[in-house]
Amino acid sequence: MSHMGYGCLMAVDRAHVLRSAAALLTRKSTATMDEVAKAAGISRATLHRHFAGRDALVRALEALGIEECEAALDAARLDEGPASDAVRRMVREMEPAAALLAFLYTENQLFEGEEQNAGWTRIDDRVSALFRRGQGSGEFRIDLSPAWFTEAVYGLLASGAWAVSEGRVARKDFTHMIAELFLGGALRREES
Repeated sequence: MSHMGYGCLMAVDRAHVLRSAAALLTRKSTATMDEVAKAAGISRATLHRHFAGRDALVRALEALGIEECEAALDAARLDEGPASDAVRRMVREMEPAAALLAFLYTENQLFEGEEQNAGWTRIDDRVSALFRRGQGSGEFRIDLSPAWFTEAVYGLLASGAWAVSEGRVARKDFTHMIAELFLGGALRREES
């Protein structure tokens, strides 16, 4: 087996470990490294070779979450058509990443101090730009800031992911319930 092939195998393994860790931690955020290893079907020692500890694992999950978010925003075509339609597409495309985002949202160390990943800023900027565009076109109310709209939609995505994972709402309703509740508050009403 060539050296290159071995590297490839390692990469696939690491991706599998990350996916397994994400699936477990989104259901049980307090899971130990032993539990993560078991979920991935590997030994604790193998897990440790990939990730020195929980912090390293969470950082890798953060990078995965950012990558998935950016891909979702690309797929949602935020610059096309009415801003409200773009919001619906964004929520739909973000759904597969929502549980991981909900987990990352609770990992405070990711958002404290100098260490914050620049990827979050890129994502915030893109989402805020959509809300700014909707305000400029007269679709969205202007008494609330794009920054608040951005935080609010993240909060709803996280809440929706938790509600689905706990079986309180059906997965098929995810996009509708989040987009419609959000837009119900964000859309500009005709002055009476």
